[in-house]
Amino acid sequence: MSVRMQGLNALQCARVAAMSKSSLKPFLAVGLMTAIMGLVLFLAAGTVRYWQGWVYLAVYFGAASLITLYVMIKDPALLQRRMKGGPAAEKQTRQKIIMLFASAAFIGILLVPALDHRFSWSNVPPGLEIAGDVLTALGFFITFLVFRANTFAAATVEIAQDQRVISTGPYAILRHPMYAGGLLIFIGAPLALGSYWGLLAFLVALPALIWRLLDEEQLLARDLPGYVEYMQRVRYRLIPHVW
Repeated sequence: MSVRMQGLNALQCARVAAMSKSSLKPFLAVGLMTAIMGLVLFLAAGTVRYWQGWVYLAVYFGAASLITLYVMIKDPALLQRRMKGGPAAEKQTRQKIIMLFASAAFIGILLVPALDHRFSWSNVPPGLEIAGDVLTALGFFITFLVFRANTFAAATVEIAQDQRVISTGPYAILRHPMYAGGLLIFIGAPLALGSYWGLLAFLVALPALIWRLLDEEQLLARDLPGYVEYMQRVRYRLIPHVW
């Protein structure tokens, strides 16, 4: 084998290795997030004998992994937009503050139910706990519909260079279907984890979600051509026939 051929083979192997590493990164992120959630749940609960926690983590990890796989195959550009999120990734100070509140509230949505399990504050029927898992899965399904319709659904509040108004799929019903999916996930988690008190943490998360939604809508109306006309066609922001 010539030196040139050996060099080409080495280059191809390096490219394959780089592609494999980049392909694993989104799934590692999902796995790491699930592991951190598990630590919060089981440390606060003081036990791993918490079937509601295991079922919820399985629903979360399974749904998030399937959506990640879909986006990786169908829309790599969207995957790149989704990989940059959290308070540090936001460009505007108020969005950094909103995301800090939202992140703290999400931790509370896990922490309070786990403490509830430890000290037996609530007595949630198993049927309602399963309903919480169903709500969580439904929230992820709405998120999947959003990703299928909107390649610009970034994890941060900003407008992409080539962004356009999306009015198909769930956007034909709601102006902010991603937030509607998140709302179901936030409501579903405390119930799935067997806690009524965890719903108080959801009430803390709700103002942050609405604040972020309104701030993003203001940006879109100001800087995205055609969005004002879209707002006139689609009346409801978050809940059909309500608001």
